[in-house]
Amino acid sequence: MMFGTPARFTAGGVSSIRCAMHVAILGTGAVGGYFGAMLARAGTRVTFVARGEHLRAIRAKGLRVLGPRGDFAVNPAEATDDPAGLAAPDVILFCVKTYDTDSAARDIAPAIGPGTAVITLQNGIDSAERMGRILPRAQVVPGTAYVAGQIEAPGVIRYTSEMSSIFFGPGEAATAKQVSAFRDACIAAGFGATIDPNIDVLLWTKFVILAPNASLTALSRQPAGLVYHDPRFLALATDAIGEVVAVARACGVALPHDIVDRGLKIVRAFPPDMYASMYRDLARGRRLEVEEIQGTLIRLAEKHGVPVPIHRTAYCCLKPFAAGTDR
Repeated sequence: MMFGTPARFTAGGVSSIRCAMHVAILGTGAVGGYFGAMLARAGTRVTFVARGEHLRAIRAKGLRVLGPRGDFAVNPAEATDDPAGLAAPDVILFCVKTYDTDSAARDIAPAIGPGTAVITLQNGIDSAERMGRILPRAQVVPGTAYVAGQIEAPGVIRYTSEMSSIFFGPGEAATAKQVSAFRDACIAAGFGATIDPNIDVLLWTKFVILAPNASLTALSRQPAGLVYHDPRFLALATDAIGEVVAVARACGVALPHDIVDRGLKIVRAFPPDMYASMYRDLARGRRLEVEEIQGTLIRLAEKHGVPVPIHRTAYCCLKPFAAGTDR
């Protein structure tokens, strides 16, 4: 899909060549905001879907990104609160919280053209399956992101580590061209992007870390520096990772034989002050992805007869806060 002749524009003082691809970011939070801003800075046409004060700040002052790889701003930034009004973008990065998956899929459905690739970068392991019940399944591409950050203030994304990459499937016939072009645009923008035909294994590989990290930092209200370095906590984290691995293997997922050791190596390298996003949501009284993370794991464990006592405890303790307390 072409958008006229290439034109130069300025994003935070960086002169770029606008590329012909149009990417819509559905959910301009820590993940979507960061990767969308990187793409926009490099010249890709990006439309940010946001709401409330965050949207007003982006429209007024652009989207600012702060962090260890450098600060920059996309200003002006194309932003809207009407996803249905988007005109068949080439790629939609689907980055909303998992509890909003169904409603967000219905909202974006009118904007999907015959070649639009909808790449989900949500937490968990079943987003593409859920979205495929509402959107054309052949156009939904499962994926995952590696970046740590948060919305620091309206219009401001702060990322907190050097992680900066995404992985996604190759897409089917209708979207393969767009997926490949998107991969190239990401690499040109300065972050890692990999098309992985075994994306389901990769989703579970991340879930092996994500679910225990969410459970333990949210339950303890303590950061990675304690959770993965105190000897007793580390033993608990090891068992929590092992529970997820056991469920994955019961589901037929061919995880590497040393996945527990790999997982421990990753979490022990987290910044000492790092918390899972579930803890941050809990601390701010926001809704939690507890049904989509711990709940999904427990339901699969029950289906296959796998004991998961740590995650079951986390689910029971966090479930009363699932709807948030700031309402």
